[in-house]
Amino acid sequence: MALPADFLPLDAIPEPLTSALRHTWERLAASLEQADNLASMQGQEAPSECWTALSPGRREQLARVLAVSGFAVETLVRHPDWLAHLDAEGELDEVPSEATLRESLEERLEDAEDEAAMHAAIRRFRQARMLGIVWRDLTRPEGIDMWRTSGAVSRLAEVCLEAALSWLEKHVEPRWGRPAARADGSEQRLVVLGMGKLGAGELNLSSDIDLIFAFPEKGETQGGRKSLEHQEYFTKLGQKLIAALDAMTADGFAFRVDMRLRPLGDGGPLVGSFASLASYYQDQGREWERYAMLKARPVAGDLDAGDELLASLRPFVYRKYLDFGAIESLRELKSMINREVKRRGMEDNIKLGPGGIREVEFVVQAFQLIRGGRDTELQVTSLRAALERLPALGLLPQEVVDELEPDYRYLRDLEHVLQALEDRQTQTLPKGEIERERVALGLEMEDWPAVMGRLDEVRARVRRHFDAVIADPEEEAEQDDGATEANSGVDLEEWRALWRGHESEEEALALLEAGGFDAAASSHRRLMALRRSRQVQGMQRIGFERLDALMPLLLEAAADSDAPDTALERVLPLIEAVLRRTAYLALLRENPVALEHLMRLCSASPWIAEQLARHPILLDELLTPDTLYTPADKERLADELRQTLGRIPEDDEEGQLEALRVFKHAQVLHVAASDIAGTRHLMKVSDYLTYIAEVVLEAVLAMAWKHLTRKHGFPERREGGRCEQVPEFLIVGYGKLGGIELGYGSDLDLVFLHDGAGQGSTDGPRPIDNAVFFTRLGQRIIHLLTAMTPAGSLYEVDMRLRPSGNSGLLVSSLDAFADYQRREAWTWEHQALVRARVVAGHETLSERFAEIRCDILGSERDLGELRSEVVAMRNRMREHLAGKSEAGSFDLKHDPGGMVDIEFLCQYAVLAMGHETPELLTYSDNMRILETLEETGRLPADDCRRLREAYLACRTASHRSALTGDPARGSVEDFQVHRDAVIAVWERLLEPVSGAS
Repeated sequence: MALPADFLPLDAIPEPLTSALRHTWERLAASLEQADNLASMQGQEAPSECWTALSPGRREQLARVLAVSGFAVETLVRHPDWLAHLDAEGELDEVPSEATLRESLEERLEDAEDEAAMHAAIRRFRQARMLGIVWRDLTRPEGIDMWRTSGAVSRLAEVCLEAALSWLEKHVEPRWGRPAARADGSEQRLVVLGMGKLGAGELNLSSDIDLIFAFPEKGETQGGRKSLEHQEYFTKLGQKLIAALDAMTADGFAFRVDMRLRPLGDGGPLVGSFASLASYYQDQGREWERYAMLKARPVAGDLDAGDELLASLRPFVYRKYLDFGAIESLRELKSMINREVKRRGMEDNIKLGPGGIREVEFVVQAFQLIRGGRDTELQVTSLRAALERLPALGLLPQEVVDELEPDYRYLRDLEHVLQALEDRQTQTLPKGEIERERVALGLEMEDWPAVMGRLDEVRARVRRHFDAVIADPEEEAEQDDGATEANSGVDLEEWRALWRGHESEEEALALLEAGGFDAAASSHRRLMALRRSRQVQGMQRIGFERLDALMPLLLEAAADSDAPDTALERVLPLIEAVLRRTAYLALLRENPVALEHLMRLCSASPWIAEQLARHPILLDELLTPDTLYTPADKERLADELRQTLGRIPEDDEEGQLEALRVFKHAQVLHVAASDIAGTRHLMKVSDYLTYIAEVVLEAVLAMAWKHLTRKHGFPERREGGRCEQVPEFLIVGYGKLGGIELGYGSDLDLVFLHDGAGQGSTDGPRPIDNAVFFTRLGQRIIHLLTAMTPAGSLYEVDMRLRPSGNSGLLVSSLDAFADYQRREAWTWEHQALVRARVVAGHETLSERFAEIRCDILGSERDLGELRSEVVAMRNRMREHLAGKSEAGSFDLKHDPGGMVDIEFLCQYAVLAMGHETPELLTYSDNMRILETLEETGRLPADDCRRLREAYLACRTASHRSALTGDPARGSVEDFQVHRDAVIAVWERLLEPVSGAS
């Protein structure tokens, strides 16, 4: 039956579009009439009756969709019955599930007897689904936005790919058979990697789909009339799969397919084996291919094998270090796009033009390429997911993301409307008035000026954020030349000329002197020696270009530092160390602030300069000044290390070890930086260094426990039952670690204890005796702490303070330890026990150790004998360790009146008075022992105060000497008052002993 002329409500349709909409309605009415006639002849319900049953709201949506989308018009003219089907299935309001889509398409393909029928079924299926997608995108029912739309298109493409591939595999099996199984016996199928927006799951309404085809292993097909090499079989299958989606037929096409992202592009094989792909990317992969592989995701075929392939390629895409060289590549790619945009007059292209879609994508992907190897949370194909994770990683402020996400959404919404007009891949703004009105209606905006007003705002914001991330730092430096010249009197071009040797020696020296270099001749010789060195002359082009771009900025930063000569002298060894790891040259060039902090820290401390040269990966820490000068407390350290190790597979021990070492070195650098900046008191410096060691020891213990229990099972407890996942083991810290007084180069004095059954064994597939288990656990811990990796070792370990020293067992039970301390330990071992505390391990066992320690230290002793043994031990130490007398200086640690004397005084006081004053047994650090002696009245308050002041002064000087690389010696004149105070208390408590004066 004929539908009335006023069937479509036109109230919400702009006047310029109503005439065209009436014409569209006439075409639709004619098509419906033909469909009705056909239905009548076949005895079926007339499609027009379903249209008549549409609700007023649905008719308003229909008017809007027809007014905006030429694709919807043409589809409904050809298939007027589809609207009723989509409405009945709920597809006009909700996205159908993937399972529903797969089931529906597979059902249609069951009747396809040849490839032509399969092509027709897929195209009609795609067109019907796209009609629903366009409808939802233009009408926006609840829950539908740009992201849901792009996800729906992506899911549709994946379903079509998988259905076509499965149909083709069955179709060609009688002729060519199936591929041979892999070496492990598993089935082989084609692996289809989705690239670009398909890989991201964020296709636009009329996207090409970028694909790469792969197969796991070479071989020959089996079971068919003709056997083919896998390479040939998968190539033929891939060609048929492309045609299934891309070929133009009477029903149009399903998806345009682009295979140019494969190795060697159109000139390379259509399909590659895993081995050939791995070899290509390792040996020939280019920067733009890393950029492309960010989005790679298995979308059809053998998905598990696809994940396996991508895992093998991950080191190519995501570098272990922060790869700021990626920014150069993105900058070059963007410049190339800009030139093309300008040449072709494409400024109105919302994808490639300034402030467009591509610039948002570049911002996000820059962080993924630079940091994805370290921050594995960024190893996602979805732009939206990566963007949302940037603030938590401290890479972009939340307010920037809060601008970029809706701006990107607006650009993509606009793109979708442009493509919905005619189902054509375009991102160019329309010129005609009618098309502009259709776009405004599709975006639910008042008119075209409103669209452009919003677009201009969006583009300006996007361009601003893009420039902040991608802009060339040299251009920024040149913009700041006025300020630079005011500081050093030399501009960047002059530093560049000096580095390149374009200046005469006289001119170069004058420039250096103008820049504040006191030893200009020496600095110039050093620079020229670097430039002419074999290392620099042998650099590859890209590496030399990075060095050449960095050196003027480096010279400028050195000139702006407090001590230009010192800064340059200490930084150049670092530059030499990274000449073959040029990503670090890019890091410093791309981050002038990092360069500034590098100069500041190296000027102040040769120790920091040496650490950075030895471990260039620590340069990454210079990028975040907020954390660089603010060491983390223990809770935050533990959390950061947990996150760091959580990004690495549990079975990748080498990766975990490397991550542990980088973490430790980085955190120690933070402490040293805050120490130099004066933002941390000495006691806090030692606290933080101790926290780092404790957190690392907890992680190492957990790693070693997992390693042993996986192989051998869990040991028996002393009181019965089995140990569990939490390590039932203690790492006891002695010396500086136990006393919470670690320095920058301190080793760790450790003792290992357990509480396992003496005669028990483990319960795993390869059981071993308890004693062997705990010994191997101790050995494993030492190995993990001391093993060398590219990032060095964690700590040097000293186990000589365990019961019976080097001749004793590596690991003791708690009972054996207690028995040894009571029956066999020397007085010096009880002195060492004063500074002992649990630094990692089981909480209940820790309480038992504390009880044993208090029991031993709180025993009553013969004071005369105690004095005699303490003094004798001190004298032996002086004979072996005290420094040689140097006029005007003394050894801060070992000379009379130094730190060791104060430590011995504290230890003597605990051993002598602990049985009467149990408060002295609480602490293992000297400062709090001295405070307790004062609070309990066991020593005069003035003596305790002087001892604390002397100890603090010596430790401060010792810390400082570690950072400056000087010997740990103090001026006799500066420390005389402190030494006199220490010696006076020593002589009063421990009998007169000859001392320095």
